[in-house]
Amino acid sequence: MAEQTRANFVILGATSDIGGHVLQSLTADGHQFFLAGRDEQRTSDVASNYDAPFTTFDATNADSVAAVFDQAKEQFGEVHGAVNLVGSIKLKPAHLTTPDEWREAMEINANSAFFTVKAATQAMKKTGGSIVLMSSAAARTGLPSHEAIAAAKGAVIGLTLAAAASYASKNIRVNCVAPGMVKTKLTERIWSVDSQLEASQAMHPLGRIGRPEDIAAAICWFLDPNNDFVTGQVLGIDGGLGSIAPRVTQKA
Repeated sequence: MAEQTRANFVILGATSDIGGHVLQSLTADGHQFFLAGRDEQRTSDVASNYDAPFTTFDATNADSVAAVFDQAKEQFGEVHGAVNLVGSIKLKPAHLTTPDEWREAMEINANSAFFTVKAATQAMKKTGGSIVLMSSAAARTGLPSHEAIAAAKGAVIGLTLAAAASYASKNIRVNCVAPGMVKTKLTERIWSVDSQLEASQAMHPLGRIGRPEDIAAAICWFLDPNNDFVTGQVLGIDGGLGSIAPRVTQKA
């Protein structure tokens, strides 16, 4: 078994349901983290549970994201990895999506990912490290009413591959997790309705929607310094949604 290496991570969007499981896992493995969130009270509450340093930030502003990494380096001296858990979801077909909704989807999902890569690569240019971004199964499988979010998350996949190539020589790994439907606060308006939950479950060949801990496990695996021969990968943690056909119910 590989020897455990202690590392310092930046967690953007740390107050999310997935973020909570990431923090639990990183803590259990003896790592340290610097937390960043939009809401000061929520971020402070989460940070206090782990006695972790934190700050508030605007994920759609490049300078604000860069400041997070500057503070993390000041706190720890070195940063060895980062994950961007910032995201949004608004399901509408293109003709019902307003220009403001389109811009919001791109800013929160694609722009925040780009600004994360921009800042994290500078923070890790001497030490190397791991960057994990969040895409979606919707970026790889055509799903109705997902035009804006699929485009934004598709941009994250392109960013992942290009950045992995650009920074491999610096020993900076860039990977991406592409979940299916996950039971979180962000998606509650979908899974809290029985008919919509059943429809979502039927879309996933494994017959259920994801749990936050499913996604967190993949994120932590990518972050782990012991897994340092993996870069440029898009991992579907999606119950098969992004790669195989849904279940076919056989009639009696």
